[in-house]
Amino acid sequence: MSGLRPVIRQVPLPYIERLERRDTAFIDLAVIHCTELPDLATARTWGERLVHMNSRTGNSGHFYIDRDGAIEQWVPLERTAHHVRGFNVRSIGIELVNRGRYPDWLHSTAQQMAEAYPAVQVEALAALLNSLCDRLDRLASVAGHADLDTALVPAEDRPDIMVRRKLDPGPCFPWQALMGELPRLTRASP
Repeated sequence: MSGLRPVIRQVPLPYIERLERRDTAFIDLAVIHCTELPDLATARTWGERLVHMNSRTGNSGHFYIDRDGAIEQWVPLERTAHHVRGFNVRSIGIELVNRGRYPDWLHSTAQQMAEAYPAVQVEALAALLNSLCDRLDRLASVAGHADLDTALVPAEDRPDIMVRRKLDPGPCFPWQALMGELPRLTRASP
């Protein structure tokens, strides 16, 4: 199934012209995220928020994959999306719609991620990644957001307890099944 060319709906964010341009020849990493929001519409609302005041841009991935496998591209590959600290310039951000820890992301008692990823969503992800390998010669590895951002922050309800800032894509993500569909990519080690 992942050998099929994915259908990607172009839905550019309103501020993409303000995102930094980059040479796609240097992209070597894909980063898997989960939205930690209830649905794609809510993710879009968050993605359109301007949180970087100097550039008047927001946080977002390049691609979003809904639970039914539908893929949207919000940021062109030639632009740097804000999706993982320290790796944005060389990576592609792929967001999977999943509740994660929503709505209490940093609450000390809400650090479990229990929503499974539907097979059709993971199949769409594999198809997208294989398609990206066809387009980007240096794309060689894939990582989870939590692999790259290991920062701890005080829990919002108990500042004396430190919690992980990012856990996505989380323990329910089927890494083994995904990697079995990606003959040209390896799992990046932190």
